[in-house]
Amino acid sequence: MATGYLEILRARHATRLLVGTLVGRLPNATAAIAIVLFVRAQGGSYSLAGALAAVYGVANAVGQPVLGRLVDLRGQPRVQLPAAVLSALAMAVFAFVGIEPRAAAYASVAAAGLFTPPLEGGLRALWSSVLHREEQVHRAYAMDAVAQEVMFTVGPLLVTVCASLWSPQAALLVLNVLGVLGALSVVVSAPSRAWRSAPREAHWLGALRSPGLLALLGAFLFVGVAMGSITVASVPYADGHGGDHVYGWLMAGLGFGALIGGMAYGARQWAGEPARRLQVLVAFLAVCYLPLTLMPGAVAMTFLTVLAGVFLAPVIACAFVLVDRHAPAGTVTEAFSWLVTMFTVGASVGTGLAGPVVEAGGAQWGFAVPAAAGAVALLVLISTGRVLAVAAHGAVVAVGSENDPNRALEPRLGSGDRA
Repeated sequence: MATGYLEILRARHATRLLVGTLVGRLPNATAAIAIVLFVRAQGGSYSLAGALAAVYGVANAVGQPVLGRLVDLRGQPRVQLPAAVLSALAMAVFAFVGIEPRAAAYASVAAAGLFTPPLEGGLRALWSSVLHREEQVHRAYAMDAVAQEVMFTVGPLLVTVCASLWSPQAALLVLNVLGVLGALSVVVSAPSRAWRSAPREAHWLGALRSPGLLALLGAFLFVGVAMGSITVASVPYADGHGGDHVYGWLMAGLGFGALIGGMAYGARQWAGEPARRLQVLVAFLAVCYLPLTLMPGAVAMTFLTVLAGVFLAPVIACAFVLVDRHAPAGTVTEAFSWLVTMFTVGASVGTGLAGPVVEAGGAQWGFAVPAAAGAVALLVLISTGRVLAVAAHGAVVAVGSENDPNRALEPRLGSGDRA
């Protein structure tokens, strides 16, 4: 299983790009918990902490596709590093000014979210220039999804460690400095400096003019709803079965399941049409949420959350392939950023939806929400299957020196982004 991943990591620049991107994304991955800890340390209420975290999330969802489009137009170094610096400076203002005046607090977290660099989409745009075989790029997408789960597990731990050793203010500052260093490591690399988006047709909709991408985004909205709702439904279950440490085990189970699933998915080459494969994976994802409604004891429930997480990383990895195929030429970073945004919006909707459901019917009904959301995502994919099955590309791009008369022509993935 590990052989394929090691082959990718041995490729020139691959490890640096992956690690730099993960480190650069730490401020975003840890923003919610870091903001909550800081606000509470300042004497603010949970309501204020939640509102500030929500403002950051909304601003981030808006900023990702906008900055992604700028990356496609201007290149990675000109956008990613300045955005990372601006985001870190805005969070530093929040850390030093605190929660008063409120207008400054809201403005600073909004700016931090808005200027979060689209490193996630940028990495996926770079894979096809670093890895020259299609199956390697597909495996890199799976590895990317696995690495995300590790980051979202380790990131909150780093926040709590920094807050315990120093202070929540220090946690905000340290993580954002790390974020700038991670972004810097990526943008000064040769692949990032050389990368140029494929020629694009001027259109105000950008990546959103692709019917296939719109179909995929519609499905991923509900995948996000499933993930957001399960985190809320787990709270009342944990309250009745041991408290906070049980909640921690349930969330860890989801991450561990996604880790297992992503590693297994990337360990082999997959034949057949990815649109059809995504339907199957989402169907399994929805089905694996159903056993959570049984709500057994804490140990058994933890194993069920592992099962519930198994198909998430494969779903994300397969979606990356389809985004790459359906993004209009010259919009690949923006397209990947839209996927991130839609998943984030869906997760926010899921958390908001699960709360009233849990209050009305208890944790059992809350756990029914992710299964229902997964089923809706599957229906979206089935109803748009014909659109998703039609590849939006097929062009060939030149590989090699501009002055080489014997350079080869190689069919590339997706929208034809190139180095």
